[in-house]
Amino acid sequence: MTKYGYARVSTAGQELDAQIQALKEAGCDTIYEEHFTGTKTDRPALNEVLRVLQTGDTLMVTKLDRLARSATQGSELVKRLIDDGITVHILNMGAMDNKPTSKLVRNIFFAFAEFERDMIVERTQEGKAIARQREGYREGRKPTYTKAQLDHAMKLKETNSFTQVANLTGISIATLKRESAKRKANEVIND
Repeated sequence: MTKYGYARVSTAGQELDAQIQALKEAGCDTIYEEHFTGTKTDRPALNEVLRVLQTGDTLMVTKLDRLARSATQGSELVKRLIDDGITVHILNMGAMDNKPTSKLVRNIFFAFAEFERDMIVERTQEGKAIARQREGYREGRKPTYTKAQLDHAMKLKETNSFTQVANLTGISIATLKRESAKRKANEVIND
């Protein structure tokens, strides 16, 4: 009977340290960790821990929303694990079972996780809509290089290879090739 921990955050910029520490303190023998959105069910580390779990083992997570952001997916996953004889221990809630009270509590928590995710998406979309109304708004990342830098690099490209231009300017070969292709496409359109 092994205790497995699963720690997840949604983005690369977020830290797993607090989850990992809590899982270690709870006695996990092995901890699987990943930076992956909870809206997807096909997550590499989660899939791996689900493959190794056996009857009598325990799967621990710090919070229920680390397993899933959808009420339906999360509830089905927890039910399946419990039916397979695996203890699902949510550190801030306790061990889950298939009794009516436990089902109700986890369904409410999964519903709140799904609601929270939907609200984040809605606020993000509203923010983008407001930003689009501003003069000079540009979708996506800010350009890494100015027009002058790219013009200079393309001028150098007339007499040098992409590798040479990359070495001279510090601009990656991929960026140089993209810019060259974009300019060629614009020439065709403007002809």
